[in-house]
Formats: sequence, C-alpha cells, structure tokens
Amino acid sequence: MLLTAMSAAIAHRGPDEAGIHIADRAGMAHCRLAIIGLADGQQPMASADGRLHITYNGEIFNYLELRQDLESRGHHFRTKSDTEVVLHLYSDLGPACVEKLNGDFAFAIHDTQNERLFLARDRFGVRPLFYTWHRGCFYFASEIKALLAVPGIEAHLDPLALDQIFTLWAPIPPRTAFEGICELPPAHRMIVDNGAARIQRYWDLDFSDIHHDRSEDRMREETRALLEDATRIRLRADVQVGTYLSGGLDSSLIAALAKRMAPAGLSSFAVTFSDPAFDESGFQNEMADVLGTAHHTVDCNTDEIASVFPQVIRHAELPILRTGPAPLYRLSSLVRSKGIKAVLSGEGADEIFAGYDIFKEARIRRFCARQSGSQLRPHLFRRIYPYLANLKRQTPDYLAAYFGITTDCLDDPLYSHRPRLRSTAGTKLFFSEAIKKKLGDYSAADELASTLPEAFREWHPLHQAQYLETRFLLPGYILSSQGDRMAMANGIETRFPFLDHRLVEHAARVPADIKLRGLREKHLLREAMRGTIPERIAERPKQPYRAPEANAFTAKAPDYVKAAFEKTALEETGVFDVEKSTRLFKKSRLSNFTGFRDNAAFVGILSTQLWSQHFARQFRRTDETLAVPV
Repeated sequence: MLLTAMSAAIAHRGPDEAGIHIADRAGMAHCRLAIIGLADGQQPMASADGRLHITYNGEIFNYLELRQDLESRGHHFRTKSDTEVVLHLYSDLGPACVEKLNGDFAFAIHDTQNERLFLARDRFGVRPLFYTWHRGCFYFASEIKALLAVPGIEAHLDPLALDQIFTLWAPIPPRTAFEGICELPPAHRMIVDNGAARIQRYWDLDFSDIHHDRSEDRMREETRALLEDATRIRLRADVQVGTYLSGGLDSSLIAALAKRMAPAGLSSFAVTFSDPAFDESGFQNEMADVLGTAHHTVDCNTDEIASVFPQVIRHAELPILRTGPAPLYRLSSLVRSKGIKAVLSGEGADEIFAGYDIFKEARIRRFCARQSGSQLRPHLFRRIYPYLANLKRQTPDYLAAYFGITTDCLDDPLYSHRPRLRSTAGTKLFFSEAIKKKLGDYSAADELASTLPEAFREWHPLHQAQYLETRFLLPGYILSSQGDRMAMANGIETRFPFLDHRLVEHAARVPADIKLRGLREKHLLREAMRGTIPERIAERPKQPYRAPEANAFTAKAPDYVKAAFEKTALEETGVFDVEKSTRLFKKSRLSNFTGFRDNAAFVGILSTQLWSQHFARQFRRTDETLAVPV
C-alpha cells in the first residue's frame, strides 16, 4: 500500500506508533513520536463528527490555555492531546486558527465535507513540510523520502537550488534540492481543493514599530518574563524533557530556567571535541556542576564526523557546506539512548538579540567606511574574531579589503551579508561548464533580495541584518540541517524557547543599540537575565558552533570519500569540473585546509556527490514498481 510505504520511509520521525486514514479521495499516514497525550493521542485523529481528520508533527505549547478557552465556549474533548485542540480550533476559526498557535508544527487537516485539504507550518519553520503534484494528485510529507516512495516521482537535482545552497547555505523556499518538489515556507498556510493550491503568508518578522519611548529597565523586565514563560510552556510533556548545554550564554540560560522549573531533575547533553579550537567542555561542565544536571557528552572528532556523514546527508536531504550537522546527529543519538524524547535548545537567541559576529562585523564595516583610509579602525575586526589566528598578522589595508569596506554600497539591502555571500559563492568556481550554462546569469543573491518586504529599506541596518538571518539562514540551515533533521533522525524533538513568537516580536521592537551596545552582543538579554547563571559564562564572548571541516575526511579518507572524487563518479553526476575537483582532493591529502573556500568546496562537492548517490541513483526507476527506502 502506498501510504504504508510513504510512512515507512520516515518511520524514524515517529518510532512509537503508526496510523492510517483513508477516505474516498484522500489518505493520510502518520508516524508518531508520543510526547503529549501518550494514551489517547493517536493519529491521524478525527473530529467527533468524523468530518475533520488531522496528521500533525510538532507541539502546540499553549494548548492548555487554548483548550480552556474552547471548553468555556462549549467544546468537549475526548483526549488529553494537543492534537485535538488543533482540530477544535480549526472547526471554529478555519485557516485563521494558526494565528492562535504558539508552537512548532506542520500539519494537514482533511475536511471530508468540503473535500478540502488545509496545511500549515509554524512561524520559523522548525518543522518541515514538503509537497508535490504528480499525475493530477497532490502529495505531502514531513520529509522528501516519503514523496520519493510514490511510483513515478524521481529525484533530480535542481541546479538553481544548488546555486542557492552554494551561495546562501540553503535553497529559498519553496524551492528544494529536488526538482519539482516544493517546501511550504515557514509562516505559510495552504488550501488545496478543486485541483489547485492557494498559499498565503500569515506572519512575518517586522521591525517597523520600535519602542523608543520605553525604558531599558522595562524592556529587561519584559524580556525576562517572556523568556521564563516560553521556557515554562516548553517543558509541558508527558515524558521527561532534557536540555542541550553548549556552554554558551543561550543554552546556559535555558538550562538554568528549566532546572528551576523541572519538577524531577534535568538531564543535559553536549558535544565535546579534543581540538580546543572547537571544544567548550570546560564551560559545559562548569554549568552542569552549578545546576546539578545529569550531564552526558558525546565526543565528536574527525573520525566520528566521517563515519556518520553519509547518514547526515541522507537525513538532511540536500547538499551542505559545513560538517556542523554531524556532531548534532550523534548528539541526538545519545539523547535517545538515555530515554529522552524532547530537549530544549538555545537556538534563536543570536538572531533575535543580535549575538552573531556578522552583526558586529557589519557595524565595523560601516564605521570604517566613514573614514575609508583609516589605518586604525580595521583593527576592530580582530576583536570580534579572536579565534581566527591568521587575522593577527594582516595589515589594515588587507583587513579593509578582506571585509569589503567600501562607501559605494551602504544602501545595498544585503550589505551586512555580502562578505559571507562572496566567500560562500567561491565554491561555485568548481561547477562544471554544463551547470554554469544551465545557470546562465542567474543570481541567488538577487533572488534573495527580491523576496524582502517593502518596509525593509526603512529599517535600521542591524534590523535588516537580523531579518536576513532569521528569515533565511535560521530556517533553511540552523533549524533544518542542524536542527529538526538531525534530531528527528533519532526520534528526538527539539524545542526552542527563544523562538516563542511573543519573545521574538518583543525583541523586534527593541531599539538596535539596546540589543547591540557598541560591540557588546546581546546586551539586553545579558542585562535582563543577570544573576541567572555564573558571571564568567554570562559575559563570555560569543563562540560560534563549529566542527572540523575537510580535515575530518582527509587524514584517513574513507573509501566513500575517495569514490566520490573519482573521475567516473564526478563525470556521472556532471555537477562539478572534474579536473578542479580532483585537484582539490589531491590538495586535501597533502595538508589541512585553512581557508573557508577550500573547506566549503570540499564539503559541498562531497555532500552533493553523496546526495546524488543516495537519492538520484536509488530513486531512479524504470518501471512503476514501488521502491521503499531502507
């Protein structure tokens, strides 16, 4: 049966139970990860009158408040699950129901009376939702593997998506790496009926209403209250909830709040590295000792990264430029082995409270541009990148050129991200002539700019940078390749208190200089949460999460890496220039890469080759037999 095959392809997302609903003209299959309503939350779930059926991935964290409101208006519930709350809310409000939901979700509701399918995805794209039309039928799933189980749907790499990945780190929704298969963008809802689909955005991040009249003290109070409540409701579960603990400010704050609220103790989880350039175990252990958590770690060095990388690409379902997802894949496996199904994470704080180096870098670039010939101002770049040793010996002129200090593009909507885009796009130098011809004059950066809201140019430069990071890189890479896909590969649900939309909307109204005070990132968050965690951790500079890159595969190159860079394999894929790619592989065998371009190109070529081997080959069919992935 088709639904069974589609469900089997993504059984890792819901290893606890499975269910199927079949109507005259529609069918649904569900793989359940049971976290709320363990005994009575089976899916697909039907409304009491049998008119509505839902299949739903994720959690609605304010479901208790919504349920109380619905009950006060005469609704009667048969289960304890948040799934039933969504059904009742939809029966009341229709598509507008998503605006009431505080959670991470992707769901579909089939209205048998009106022969209508309603689909929706959460505001930040925490949970994935993919769809396609094939031979007049509409198919949807949480992962593309399930769609590829449909006879006749094949995996073909989309060249434009690859160009976007090799520029922006991820495709721009609705585009995916798979030609003809789409992603419902975050904060969008969709109605399918009468053989057509209508898609609408229901929420967007907006920096137009800045509260210049509020005191900083009041903003601190609101920040703390919102973060505490966001954490409180994300601890709601009928199973134990753990927490990730990286040793940085964000995860430490969440762990501290969770420890205070968790009635039966708290388990924390972290990745460690033997290489001090990546390792934060000292801070992790200190924080775990202070909180008294049951702390668990997984060591993830080059051999471990290389051993799991093919599985990482299979679950990510797209080529990637960094190895960062690999340690998180192993971490989620550790979490599952300890009997935990849900964990809290500090992701999102850097985007909404201005914590990333790219925000400070853009501020320094503008500062330097006001005195373009200054020999002093470029030295500020060393302050925000102390972990980049090669910057210490560079001249001011080199720094100015490297970071793109110029006065002629200050009104560029992508100004803050141009250095990153240029650096990342260097990997496209390895494209084959055939791919270059297909792409022509196409520009992923120009397409990105075309999607920005009308009010974008009126916002403060910091807010423009925050929007770009939150709207694109966060859902496209951080919450996907490093987030949901690596966690759910092992049946783990990750929850993000900083991405509570109430907190995000509050932070968007905070003036720029209160979030980024000079070069002090996350000023408001640090002050709002002062005293919650030890000062040494609260005030430590941002250390970006990184993992060993190309050298993870080159010291002891596994057979699959050698095979991916063989001439015949490169020629068969046809994506990369064979001579340049084989030269890059030989270079990797002689010495460790130090530059971003070579590292990104190596990982990008390898991941694309692995993507092709797993998807384009495995799902290439010559008949109508049904192939079920294993």
